[in-house]
Parts: sequence; structure tokens; C-alpha cells
Amino acid sequence: MKVITLCGSTKFKKEFEQVNRYLTLKGNIVISLAFFEQSEGVEITKEQAALFGEIHFRKIDMSDEIFVIDVGGYIGSSTRKEIEYANENGKIVKFYSKSELAEDGDGSK
Repeated sequence: MKVITLCGSTKFKKEFEQVNRYLTLKGNIVISLAFFEQSEGVEITKEQAALFGEIHFRKIDMSDEIFVIDVGGYIGSSTRKEIEYANENGKIVKFYSKSELAEDGDGSK
């Protein structure tokens, strides 16, 4: 089993859930986000944002690879840093926009 951390904008909650389900059903251990502040309208402080960013780097440390939820090719600054961190640490980086999930909407092919 591979351990895969999901990375991407919190505005893509539906896609995070879709990818989590898909990768889990393929026999992977999936690490996702605790909540989706943009999708759910959750307010966080700058300190919390910094803490959550650090937590996400530790999740990447525990992973074999990351799966970037880049709907429409969108990659924000935080996600870009996570991709750079994963690359610097020898992690495999895969992208939603280049996967079968983006092609058929639910990965049910």
C-alpha cells in the first residue's frame, strides 16, 4: 500500500472527496485535509494557517507521494510550495488534471 497525501485548494472539497474515495478503493492510505475553509466558510487566523501549512508538510513527510487537486490547472501559492517540498524530498507528484478522474468526472471507468 502507498501512502498518498492530497494537496490543493480548499475550494475543491468535492474533488478532494472524489479523489480520496477513488485512491482508497484502489488500496492506498490517503491523507487529506481536516476541513475546507474556503468551501465551508471556516475562518482561520494567520497563526492557524501557518500551523496547518506546517502540519501538511509533515503529512507529506509521511507519504510516498502527493496527489495535487488542480481543477482546471489551478495551483495556488500554498499548493505550489507543497509541490516544491515534495519534489525536494523525493516524493512522487501526480496531478488531478492529468488523471482519469478529471476526464470522466468520477473515476468510474
